[in-house]
Amino acid sequence: MTTALLSSEAAPLAAKPPRPRRTNPLASPRVQSILLLITLLGSWEGAVRLFKVPRHLVPPVSDIAIALWRGLATGPFAKDGFWYHGGITLAEILLGFFVGGGIGLAIGIVVSQMPRLERLLEPYVAALQSVPKVAVAPIIVVWLGFGISSKVMIICLLTFFPVLVTSIAGFKAVDPDRIDLLRSLSATPWQIFRKAKFPSALPYIFAGLNMAAAFSVVGAVVGEFVGAQAGLGVLILQMEAQADSGGSFAVCVVLSVIGIALTSALRRVQQRVLHWMPADASQRTVNV
Repeated sequence: MTTALLSSEAAPLAAKPPRPRRTNPLASPRVQSILLLITLLGSWEGAVRLFKVPRHLVPPVSDIAIALWRGLATGPFAKDGFWYHGGITLAEILLGFFVGGGIGLAIGIVVSQMPRLERLLEPYVAALQSVPKVAVAPIIVVWLGFGISSKVMIICLLTFFPVLVTSIAGFKAVDPDRIDLLRSLSATPWQIFRKAKFPSALPYIFAGLNMAAAFSVVGAVVGEFVGAQAGLGVLILQMEAQADSGGSFAVCVVLSVIGIALTSALRRVQQRVLHWMPADASQRTVNV
């Protein structure tokens, strides 16, 4: 009887769920990143006003915010707004990124399957990669004109080589034991490529695509600096001619947002494709 009473009294105590642990919101890396950005912008604003730096040299953050608001508040087809010029620059970036990255990946696949072709093209790839693309940009504009085609060609030159080099390195990094195992199972060269080489090269390919994404934004602006009729690079030149440093910085903010959006989209695709790969190296386990 006493045992039954004790068990009945202890039952409600055992049924109580444990209290959830309170998490500190400041421990989140995203929150810390936002706080760091606010601190840096506040320090920038305070330093410019405290030391009375001329606005045409370094504008305060408030001027950049006002210029950014004015540029975004215009209509999508306004020739002096950010939407019109940003759309043209974004189209150049996407076209150049996909065309240059696609060609680099395709040639990397072909070269990885033909070692003799790799040895033949290696000195030419090294020579072309060492040529400064900024120096070639005026020639490309002369050849293709001031339209979008010259900017796409410049972006292709900047995005082609990172994807090509990293893809070739990825195809070489495949474990030889996996290839030997597939050959012992009478696998065809296409099956070996699809089952072993391409999955092993995917991390390298995405690393090259991430570099190409940053280079594509740079290539678009460089092409528009050399010669263009519209685009964010043209808008920067116009604002610098008017000594509007706040507007120039605001355009740079828009370019940064485009680069961040493109990199984030690539990261999401990478997480979907490489779902089998741990996001953090500390999560990897080693079986002994």
